[in-house]
Amino acid sequence: MARVPASEATRKRLKQMFEGGESTDRSALIRESVRLMIEEALEAEVTEALGRGYFEHGASAGAYRNGYRCGKLKAAEGEIDYGVPQVRGLSGWRSEVRAAVSGKSEELERLAIEMYARGLSLRDIEAAFTDARGRCVLSRTAASTVAERLWSDYQEFATRSLRELRIVYLFVDGVAERLHLGQPREAVLAAWGIDERGTKHLLGLLPGTKEDTSSCRDFLRDLKARQLADPLMVITDGAPGLIRAVEEVFPRSLRQRCLAHKMRNLQSKVPEERAREVLPMARAAYQAPSQALARLAAEEFVKTWQRELPAAVTCFEDDFDACIAHLRMPIAHRRVTRTTNLLERLFGEERRRTKVIPHAFGERAVMKLMFAAIIRASQTWRGVPVSEFERKQLATLREELDQIFEEQHDIKMKPVSRSRNYSSSGT
Repeated sequence: MARVPASEATRKRLKQMFEGGESTDRSALIRESVRLMIEEALEAEVTEALGRGYFEHGASAGAYRNGYRCGKLKAAEGEIDYGVPQVRGLSGWRSEVRAAVSGKSEELERLAIEMYARGLSLRDIEAAFTDARGRCVLSRTAASTVAERLWSDYQEFATRSLRELRIVYLFVDGVAERLHLGQPREAVLAAWGIDERGTKHLLGLLPGTKEDTSSCRDFLRDLKARQLADPLMVITDGAPGLIRAVEEVFPRSLRQRCLAHKMRNLQSKVPEERAREVLPMARAAYQAPSQALARLAAEEFVKTWQRELPAAVTCFEDDFDACIAHLRMPIAHRRVTRTTNLLERLFGEERRRTKVIPHAFGERAVMKLMFAAIIRASQTWRGVPVSEFERKQLATLREELDQIFEEQHDIKMKPVSRSRNYSSSGT
């Protein structure tokens, strides 16, 4: 078995934690993050001293790596073990990084907590490895290596295959971010999904110019290029560009309008003194037991408020079929599939961080921050229980949608005879 850097084993454990492969608590996450920071810094220092990476030839003839020994750091989260690379053949060489780490446990823990929440700036890393004399023992080259690992993680995430994921519910939303200093805010689009087993997955996070059809289409096509199959339902807000892109890229999928956004739009059309009557009536239609009952409730809403609140009625009726698409899903799934609230909460957390991190602005830094914040928050995501009966319901609905799509496609592709054209135009 080939030897690998100690940091790679630590990184693998962290990845398993973030992907839900292990049940872990905050303390374990901090310990693993501190371990990773120290190991990567030590390995970067050795690489620079030897002039070569693992299994590479370099200028330091006769000097070589000689495995690892265990180092220990006492911290508030408990004793943390970490791998210390051993070097042979470099006369008088000693690790300054390891000496600087002593007494830095609190600062390293603080950085570790933020490590996956926003990424590390060079200034943060250098401060963590500055000795008592004010001298940074980690070179800028080594510090840059550590800082860029999160960017590498993001790139790996953004290009990974989605072929193995059988996504049933796809949620898509966007947030405006200042990706370039001095420029207007631009859209960053995010997607997450729930698979047929009820597990939640972060699927995509990409910058776009804005939430227009072109940018949204490119984002969704990127998901398909990574072999994401058409989901059963796609949940979005009311952005026209996003709606058109979903209908174009996922023609076999139902589209659900986010009811949280819809109710806010409706509330803005209703006088405050009428809100306690109007909004519950609208909500009762959107969340009726079935689509048939939803349409009956909608008729009653229109009849009641058409004359007094025409703007509210127009808003209520707009895209109504998409507002009640979730009523075709298993009853237990309807609450989680009728809004994009999870992404909204993640965006809120990310916005809170960008306000207090002025040096984070810039496309690469913001994308690292957003990716890291969402990955960290995904630790709290709970799956959606899916019973065998519900799986059969979903499979039946999938067959129905595929049949409808194929019938519509056949109608569009089928040539129309001249005699039929003539007959219909002459009546």
